[in-house]
Amino acid sequence: MAAQAMSLERRLDHTSTTPLFYKIFALVSGGMFLDAIDVYMASGVASVLLKSGWSTLMKNTVFLSVGFLGLFIGSLLAGFIGDLQGRRKAYQVNLVLFGGFTFIGAFAPNMSFLIFCRFMSSVGLGSEIVTGCSMLNEFAPIKSRGRWCAAASLIANCGAPITMLLCTLIIPRFGWRIMFVMVGIFAIVLWILRRDIPESPRWLIAHGKREQAAAIIEKLEDNQPIIEQEEQAKAPAVHTPRLGISLLVAIVAVSATIICQYTFTTWVPTLLIKRGINVVHSLGFSTIMMLGAPVGAAIGTLLVDRIGRKWVIVPSFILVAVFGMLYAYQTTSVGVMIVGFFLTCCFYVLMATVVAVYVAELFPTTFRFRGSGIANGIAKLFTVAMPYAVTAFLTWFSPTLIFVMISGIALIAAAVVWYFGPETKQKIIE
Repeated sequence: MAAQAMSLERRLDHTSTTPLFYKIFALVSGGMFLDAIDVYMASGVASVLLKSGWSTLMKNTVFLSVGFLGLFIGSLLAGFIGDLQGRRKAYQVNLVLFGGFTFIGAFAPNMSFLIFCRFMSSVGLGSEIVTGCSMLNEFAPIKSRGRWCAAASLIANCGAPITMLLCTLIIPRFGWRIMFVMVGIFAIVLWILRRDIPESPRWLIAHGKREQAAAIIEKLEDNQPIIEQEEQAKAPAVHTPRLGISLLVAIVAVSATIICQYTFTTWVPTLLIKRGINVVHSLGFSTIMMLGAPVGAAIGTLLVDRIGRKWVIVPSFILVAVFGMLYAYQTTSVGVMIVGFFLTCCFYVLMATVVAVYVAELFPTTFRFRGSGIANGIAKLFTVAMPYAVTAFLTWFSPTLIFVMISGIALIAAAVVWYFGPETKQKIIE
């Protein structure tokens, strides 16, 4: 039985990119694209609601916080459901919750109801990153695993400039509600398209369902030639995860990435308003800076399988610290855009490598969704408190402290990944 399971996993490691894999990649990328849209839509809408008087600074803070709280709950639920009940089940409910409550939020009569809809939709969306990244990691060929996972992040993070551009063009003319309608409909359509997504063969093998796994692997192979014995003899090295160390590295790396990136991108419009820049202009500035998202994700995609996970992640955290401090002292619009662009590039190199690739590789198959879910969930829980901290900084202190905080967190994460993080480039994960 053990030999049969090993043979199936070896075949899965050496599959190529067949039509079934492309379908899985497209469906996963679409869900992650929605996750990115949600984050930036919330940022753009919150600043407009504040400017129009429909909301207050405190209600905006609650609006952003409950989103992260919902993501925390969704991440944990997805982790346990995905490991114990299967990857497909973890993938079935989230888009219904997200799409349905986002659509309902378009008709919110007041900010309190919109906050409730935001919380419920975020619970559904919280599982998207956990299930998407981990599931793609389990289907991708081992030699290009990092590139495919990072490529999904690249597609997702195109949502940053696209969403900010749509906010800039649509909200001033048609209001913010139409954004919620569009995203809600997109989510329901995507849910319909991915109802027949297959179960992960690695999960099936780990739970003794080898016949079902073999049937899916055959579809992934799509009549391609079986690997020759001499090629199998050159099997990649095996990484045997240590759960305690893996969990520490995952929590620190993901938390630092998400705290720094979400704090910066979510509050850029508000920070620019504090500097006296008109809200329409601030959204325009944010759009230009957010062009760094697909650029950074593309850099991560190109490098992650070539030079290794740690050699991309650690320098990127250090550059976040450097550009974070430089941004704090910019006083001109040009300086804000240029430094903000490079800072955004670094954030999204990390999103593409840490969140989309590295975290899932730190854990064995039987614990992968729970490990990823706990790391992402704790990161989201930290970000629940961030809007309150940012509000306090904006009320009592200089906005400069926000970027000093970002730099300090990034340096701590760089040290943890460098000293404790294993290199998982093209290694078999048990």
